[in-house]
Amino acid sequence: MQIQIISVGKIKEKYINQGIAEFEKRLRPYCKLSMEEVNDEQAPEQMSEKEMAQVKQKEGERILNKIKATQYVFALDIKGENWSSEKLAGEMEKLSIYGNSQVTFIIGGSNGLSDDVLKRANQKLSFSKMTFPHQLMKLILMEQIYRTFKIQKNEPYHK
Repeated sequence: MQIQIISVGKIKEKYINQGIAEFEKRLRPYCKLSMEEVNDEQAPEQMSEKEMAQVKQKEGERILNKIKATQYVFALDIKGENWSSEKLAGEMEKLSIYGNSQVTFIIGGSNGLSDDVLKRANQKLSFSKMTFPHQLMKLILMEQIYRTFKIQKNEPYHK
């Protein structure tokens, strides 16, 4: 399976990058992983709704340029469905069985994802009703992808 993670912005925190590197290493036996970072749009702290939509639109265009038509896309969105780890593992397994071996996960910037990106997504997932920094979300997502493969293979890790 080929898994692509597209995220907005660069991760500067060393401890998050170390965690990402660890899960990247752990995932090597299970999938071909690629990670794409698109630039976040510079914007003031306080924005109008229109300005926020413009920021999300520009970031969304960068994201959409990284996605192929054949990829199955999961968008991480607070309004998405809230799945268990077992449900994600089952759905990922179904995708591979039915020939969807190219899967993309999208993590938006601090303002979220554009409507165009959400429309392109095959599935919208929410990891929680809580808000997480998008940098930390990449680490959490990678851990869940790793957990998915461990569940599918019935290997120890998931409890």
